[in-house]
Amino acid sequence: MFERRRFRQKRSLVERLLAEAKSLRENARALPIGIEKERLLQKARQADTAAHMDGWLSSPGLMPPE
Repeated sequence: MFERRRFRQKRSLVERLLAEAKSLRENARALPIGIEKERLLQKARQADTAAHMDGWLSSPGLMPPE
Protein backbone atom coordinates (compact mmCIF):
# COMPACT_ATOMS: atom_id res chain seq x y z
CA MET A 1 0.00 0.00 0.00
CA PHE A 2 0.92 3.62 -0.18
CA GLU A 3 2.48 5.26 2.80
CA ARG A 4 0.97 8.56 3.76
CA ARG A 5 3.28 11.55 3.87
CA ARG A 6 2.94 13.24 7.23
CA PHE A 7 4.31 16.49 8.50
CA ARG A 8 3.63 18.71 11.45
CA GLN A 9 2.19 22.16 10.87
CA LYS A 10 4.18 24.99 12.39
CA ARG A 11 1.08 27.12 12.97
CA SER A 12 -2.33 26.10 14.25
CA LEU A 13 -5.31 25.78 11.94
CA VAL A 14 -6.87 28.94 13.39
CA GLU A 15 -3.68 30.95 12.79
CA ARG A 16 -3.48 29.72 9.20
CA LEU A 17 -7.15 30.48 8.53
CA LEU A 18 -6.90 34.00 9.96
CA ALA A 19 -3.72 34.69 7.98
CA GLU A 20 -5.44 33.51 4.81
CA ALA A 21 -8.45 35.74 5.50
CA LYS A 22 -6.16 38.73 6.05
CA SER A 23 -4.29 38.02 2.83
CA LEU A 24 -7.53 37.66 0.85
CA ARG A 25 -8.83 40.98 2.19
CA GLU A 26 -5.58 42.75 1.28
CA ASN A 27 -5.79 41.34 -2.26
CA ALA A 28 -9.43 42.39 -2.52
CA ARG A 29 -8.59 45.98 -1.53
CA ALA A 30 -6.40 46.29 -4.63
CA LEU A 31 -9.21 45.26 -6.98
CA PRO A 32 -11.97 47.43 -8.37
CA ILE A 33 -15.55 46.68 -7.39
CA GLY A 34 -16.68 43.56 -9.20
CA ILE A 35 -17.15 39.83 -9.14
CA GLU A 36 -13.51 38.92 -8.42
CA LYS A 37 -13.37 41.28 -5.44
CA GLU A 38 -16.60 39.81 -4.06
CA ARG A 39 -15.25 36.26 -4.46
CA LEU A 40 -12.11 37.14 -2.49
CA LEU A 41 -14.16 38.79 0.25
CA GLN A 42 -16.47 35.76 0.40
CA LYS A 43 -13.46 33.42 0.78
CA ALA A 44 -12.15 35.68 3.56
CA ARG A 45 -15.49 35.49 5.38
CA GLN A 46 -15.49 31.70 5.00
CA ALA A 47 -11.98 31.48 6.48
CA ASP A 48 -13.08 33.67 9.42
CA THR A 49 -16.13 31.48 9.96
CA ALA A 50 -14.03 28.31 9.84
CA ALA A 51 -11.61 29.75 12.41
CA HIS A 52 -14.54 30.69 14.67
CA MET A 53 -16.11 27.24 14.30
CA ASP A 54 -12.81 25.52 15.10
CA GLY A 55 -12.56 27.50 18.33
CA TRP A 56 -16.17 26.74 19.17
CA LEU A 57 -15.83 23.02 18.47
CA SER A 58 -12.69 22.70 20.56
CA SER A 59 -14.12 24.64 23.51
CA PRO A 60 -14.44 22.77 26.82
CA GLY A 61 -18.16 23.53 26.91
CA LEU A 62 -18.79 20.94 24.20
CA MET A 63 -17.19 17.99 25.95
CA PRO A 64 -19.48 14.98 26.39
CA PRO A 65 -20.68 14.19 29.92
CA GLU A 66 -18.78 11.56 31.85
